[in-house]
Amino acid sequence: MRRLFPPPTATPAETSAETSADTSVFTDVFAEDREWGLDELADAYAYPDPPYGPSGVCLRANMVSSLDGAAHHGGRSKPLSSDADMRIFGVLRGLADAVVVGAETVRREGYRPARARKAFAERRAALGQGPVPAIAVVSASLDLDFSRPLFTEPLVPTIVITGAAASQERVKQARAAGAEVVLAGAGPSGRVDAAAVVTALKELGHTRLLTEGGPTLLGQFTAAGVLDELCLAVAPLIAAGDAKRIVDGPGLAEPEQFALASVLEEAGFLFTRYRRIYQ
Repeated sequence: MRRLFPPPTATPAETSAETSADTSVFTDVFAEDREWGLDELADAYAYPDPPYGPSGVCLRANMVSSLDGAAHHGGRSKPLSSDADMRIFGVLRGLADAVVVGAETVRREGYRPARARKAFAERRAALGQGPVPAIAVVSASLDLDFSRPLFTEPLVPTIVITGAAASQERVKQARAAGAEVVLAGAGPSGRVDAAAVVTALKELGHTRLLTEGGPTLLGQFTAAGVLDELCLAVAPLIAAGDAKRIVDGPGLAEPEQFALASVLEEAGFLFTRYRRIYQ
């Protein structure tokens, strides 16, 4: 893995008596093509403190896309992924207070509880975080299998975020399985309000948020204007077909502006990070 952006920071190498300062050789270990350690990746992807925007929360999305814009292949993101992508996936989880994901993605990808990793234990403890991020599942219908390990075996309770019209019987089943049920949206449509999701998680003490989609949920966060950062892995693959883009939702009145923060590369995969520009 090597860093392409920001440009490598030059540091003078050791120079001999015959080498003047004007002709010093410059080196940067981050420009080298090598495997990065987890601590290095965690530093590179650390959450901003304080958050960029006015909400007091940083909502980061982590998505992968093919060269032609497909967010999945055959209904799953794994065919577009790589070993480096999965390392970064693990690091982003290791930094987050909560991982927010849509119900359809939970079903398709077979979500399981986050697992504790020794590599992040000291960092999380220093920030007052639990041993793992909570998984927060967004579902208006609560069409979820509450017998799955995601609900019955997590180190910290899984959060289920739903709307006011949710079936009370399904709410009881979720709570009986050990999930924490949170309402985010009181409208008659029964839909979950994306902005209310962020507010509800903040009230639970979760301010470093990571969403892994899918595209429909990311579209809702984008439309609500609450997405602060996008980590997008671009795979050197062509998928064709009719797969969704990473953001699937109604068009915005004006495109939201983001600034490039960093680019890493490994085996042709580009790992980009964009930060929202607040006017």
